[in-house]
Amino acid sequence: MNMLAFFYAFASAVLMGTVGIFSKITGLPAEIITFFRLMIGAFFLLFFLMARGELKILRAWPGWPVIINGFFLAGFIIFYVQAMNYTSMANAIMLVYLAPLTASIIAHFFLNERLNMPSTALIFIAVFGFAMMMEFNLELSRSSREFIGLCYGMTASFSYTGFILVNRLIKPEIHVYVRTYYQLLTGAVVMIPFMISGLGLIQPSHLGWLVGVGLLPGFLGILFAVIALSRLPAATFCTIAYVEPVAVVIFGWTIFAEKLSLLQMAGCLLIIGAGVSKVLLARYQK
Repeated sequence: MNMLAFFYAFASAVLMGTVGIFSKITGLPAEIITFFRLMIGAFFLLFFLMARGELKILRAWPGWPVIINGFFLAGFIIFYVQAMNYTSMANAIMLVYLAPLTASIIAHFFLNERLNMPSTALIFIAVFGFAMMMEFNLELSRSSREFIGLCYGMTASFSYTGFILVNRLIKPEIHVYVRTYYQLLTGAVVMIPFMISGLGLIQPSHLGWLVGVGLLPGFLGILFAVIALSRLPAATFCTIAYVEPVAVVIFGWTIFAEKLSLLQMAGCLLIIGAGVSKVLLARYQK
């Protein structure tokens, strides 16, 4: 058993879940957080490849699916961060983690990846889990912060769904560092027109946090994921990745006092359990 690989996978999941901490502590607009998370992440990856003497691999054209996924990546992050500005971190991350199941539904109709009864049941379980997260009482008033947050969260989930589906179209011979670098860079460039107006809000006290959001979830989270994937089966890594929503819920609870009721915690467990079961089911079916 490669314990170091398990550590990298676990650390990657936890680091990926820290973006909400940086957003809430700085109070900066989602556009600013998204841009720095992507651009500084790209810079750190560039320096990493330079230190390894592998900079030349970036000369390869990554292909249009990689560029398109840069748009989806930017959309996923900005809407996820924005969702956390209106609803709890737990609600936002659980909506995002419905994306793999949503991707299964779309793949069923458009990619000829047929859903079987167990997969369909897991989707219904996840949706029921989210209803539990809402305590079966969804506020539908368009002016409510909760409703706005859920809309942003669903948009983030749809963006992540697109990212998952387009990722399947990327040619396997394109190096993982190449696709990662150009996805980060494309996403950052996409954000430039939206973040320029907010640059005046950045104070000297924010700079360390902005570097941190690029270093931790933006670079180290991705680097550790790449290392873990090179040493672990994909299904094992995807299962460990569900540590991220757990970490986000814990961060929200311990740092920002976003407490959950027993019903909401049970809903979290249903969503995470459905996602993990979907990964294991796919592995079994192979």
